[in-house]
Amino acid sequence: MLTAADRGAPERVAEAAQRPGLVPMLQHADVWRGIDRLAAKHGLSASGLARRAGLDPTAFNPSKRITREGRPRWPSTESVAKILTVTGESFASFVTLTGAPGSGEGATFTGGKLAGRGAVGKSIPVVALSRIAGEACFDQSGQPTGSAWGRVNAPGIVDRTAFAIEINGHEFDPVYRDGDLIIASPEAEVRRGDRIVVGTAAGAVLLRRVGRQEAEGLYLESPTDSSSGSFLKNSEIRWIARVVWASQ
Repeated sequence: MLTAADRGAPERVAEAAQRPGLVPMLQHADVWRGIDRLAAKHGLSASGLARRAGLDPTAFNPSKRITREGRPRWPSTESVAKILTVTGESFASFVTLTGAPGSGEGATFTGGKLAGRGAVGKSIPVVALSRIAGEACFDQSGQPTGSAWGRVNAPGIVDRTAFAIEINGHEFDPVYRDGDLIIASPEAEVRRGDRIVVGTAAGAVLLRRVGRQEAEGLYLESPTDSSSGSFLKNSEIRWIARVVWASQ
């Protein structure tokens, strides 16, 4: 989840230490953490949880958690009530999932696809797919750069260079739908059939599937259509990151 509000966490903990018996209030990052963990606990992405609850599939997208002015955007109590209803969870269990001080969470959270043991709180850069075409979001080596990036919680991802992309629109339906999140790792080995994010020498950033590997380069296909593709020579490829996880 986006963690722009995490700056307040040290002050909150310090205040609680100075005032024994104080029950710290939930912070913006805590609530979104709870939603992400609730989704993972039930084997869903945040967008999948929203759909199951009858909400707009993009309601819990990382891009919706901070306004364009940089202010925290909170989920409504109605939204929280709906996701608790469809998952059968109590509000007390949701508070525990937030991991907020005083919530009763242990040292380790174990949940679904995104929840890795011992990896609570790890976050990676995230950017909307729609912004990649119009902005310089990667440097020459494929590392995130610029102001378009936020942060998303991704426990279980150990690659320090991994990044996430939030899918916008319907170009990649039904493989990736609007609101889905993919995580790509530059350190992961690339093989035939893998879906990858590739940066070209011309400055383009593409989401493709590896159709064929040759000594001279890669034949790349659309993730949704293996009948069409193009060949990129090694000299035309600046960097590659394999998609290692995707919300479905």
